[in-house]
Amino acid sequence: MEYIFTLKYQLADHDSDLDALVERLGAAGCDDALVGVGQPGRLALEFSREADSAEEAVRTALADVKSAVPSARLIEASPDLVGLTDVADLVGVSRQAMRKLMLTHRVTFPIPVHEGSASIWHLAEVLDWLKARGGYQIDVGILEIAQVALEVNITKEAIRHPRSRRDNMELLTA
Repeated sequence: MEYIFTLKYQLADHDSDLDALVERLGAAGCDDALVGVGQPGRLALEFSREADSAEEAVRTALADVKSAVPSARLIEASPDLVGLTDVADLVGVSRQAMRKLMLTHRVTFPIPVHEGSASIWHLAEVLDWLKARGGYQIDVGILEIAQVALEVNITKEAIRHPRSRRDNMELLTA
């Protein structure tokens, strides 16, 4: 199956030769990715990778990037963090219909990662919720890749913030 996902990285100062970077990525197996370097010091790779599973697709892409650009630091895997408009587009309903669903089902609708004038959710959680409700066309490939992107992002943050800082967080689960 083909999986489409994006990996965003922070580059080290010595990785500023974009032509050499693209060459190294291609040689390392990232020839199935569109390379974006619009923001200085950043690298975005939109993969369209064939694999037996979403996990394999993302895992091999992460390994390929690491071998090509060992100093690159992962910023985010996507699709993961989304607004209601993004979800509405993916399932073929209007933003207003998605907002109505969220407001009507406040108790069961997934909790946002950030709530404000522009709230965001984990895509996998919202798609799982919609799938459980029934009546929505949920692309299984998108759901699978969103679940893996969520896992990658959570793992990345757990590594970035050592356990010692989380030991006193029992209040979150109480």
